[in-house]
Order: sequence, then structure tokens, then C-alpha cells
Amino acid sequence: MIPHYHVNANEVQLFLLAYEQRLPVMLTGPTGCGKTRFIEYMGAKLQRPVLTISCHDDLTSADLVGRFMVSSGDVIWNDGPLTRAVKQGAICYLDEVVEARHDSLAVLHSLTDHRRTLYLDRSGEVLHAPASFMLVCSYNPAYRSSIKELKPSFRQRFVTLAMSYLPADREAQVLVQESGVALPVAQRLVALATSIRNTDAAFHFEPPSTRVLVTAASLIAAGATEMEAAETCILAPLSNDGITSDGLRELAAASLEMPN
Repeated sequence: MIPHYHVNANEVQLFLLAYEQRLPVMLTGPTGCGKTRFIEYMGAKLQRPVLTISCHDDLTSADLVGRFMVSSGDVIWNDGPLTRAVKQGAICYLDEVVEARHDSLAVLHSLTDHRRTLYLDRSGEVLHAPASFMLVCSYNPAYRSSIKELKPSFRQRFVTLAMSYLPADREAQVLVQESGVALPVAQRLVALATSIRNTDAAFHFEPPSTRVLVTAASLIAAGATEMEAAETCILAPLSNDGITSDGLRELAAASLEMPN
């Protein structure tokens, strides 16, 4: 079953072209704008499994490719997710790749150029990626920590697809589809999110994502008031600062239907 995904621009066409040409892809865009859903959609569309790796500071190259382990007194090799993806001809998706250490990402280099090869130094294997294998990474360039940045030499190995939030009318349709909330309610939630996104430079925080709006809409569909859902799902996660929170509540009051 192909997951629901609302096409925003030409990302589907460009992804398919990259897949046909066996090129790795980098997805950039704000958190919660649909990058992961897009990969799930493309995996189903291409009829390829998607193996997702959530990147973090402690991720090592061994976590990616595999390691020898002792089992029942024997030392056996266990494939990591990257190795399994190559062997299966799957789509390997590294989520928030900027969080990984640079030395851990070095193992990807031979998969992102003409070689399309994975070298397993510890086991002595050399794996040539089949045509169906694809490497995809994602990260949010606008709100990453200043001490974490991908090297330009690494970024240039990828076809970069810049993603963003859907236009307001279509984002509201996503909320209706995902939560079952009424369209006018979805439109007001999107209006609130748009107001915050347009002022996030002043507030200095990451703006509310479509994912957050779906969560708020689900609470409203279950019986919460619009303000309750906005407070708990949209406003509270953004800031603990009293002055900033007051400003956010003013935006919410101007956008949402207030209870009598």
C-alpha cells in the first residue's frame, strides 16, 4: 500500500530520475515537513524496502556496516543496516545525518561515487550495490547546531532536493485526511502555524511542523478544544520562556476559535 503523500513540487520526478541514474539523494528542509513520509512514499512507489537509520552522536561505522559478535561460544559476523540494505537492494535512509560523526560517515563515500561499493574491512567482504540500491540522507540545514555541519565535500556527493511545508490550503487538507478534523478547524491550525513560521526569526525557535499540526488536529477530533490542542501540541514544545509563551498565546488567540 502506498502511503498518502501530497506532492509539493517536482521532488517525485527528480527522485525517480536520481534512482534511475543510481545517484544518492540528500533531502533538506524543516523538521516535520514530510521528508520521512516522502521516502516511505517513494519506497512503496518503487516497490523497494526502506531501511531507516536514525543518526546520533554515538553512531559508529560498525553500527552501520556490522561487527563480529560472540554467540554460543562462536564468533560470527552480524550485518549492520547499511550492509543489509546493499545486499537487499533496498533504499537506505539516514535520518538527520548531520547528527552523525564525520568519521562514521566516511564508510559511505565509496557508495556515493561511481564505485557504488561497500568495503567491509573487518570481514574482508567487498559488496557491489545492485541497481535497485539507493542511499538517501536527510537533515534540517536551517536549525542545526552551529557546531554540527556536513562537510561540503560530503554534501556534493548527493543530489539535493530542498523540501518545505505545503501551501496552506493543501496543508489543511493533510490535517483533514490524517486526523478526520473538520476543514475549518484544520485551516485555523494552519493559520496559527503560518503566523509562527513567519515570526520564528524573532522568537529564535524551530517553527511548528505539519506533524505537530496533525497531532493537534487529532486531539481536537477526539474532543479537545482548539486552544487546548494548540497549547499542548504546538505552543508548549516551542518555548519555556514566559514572555515568548505569552506572545505565542496571542498569536493562537488571533488564529483559533475561542471557546465561549
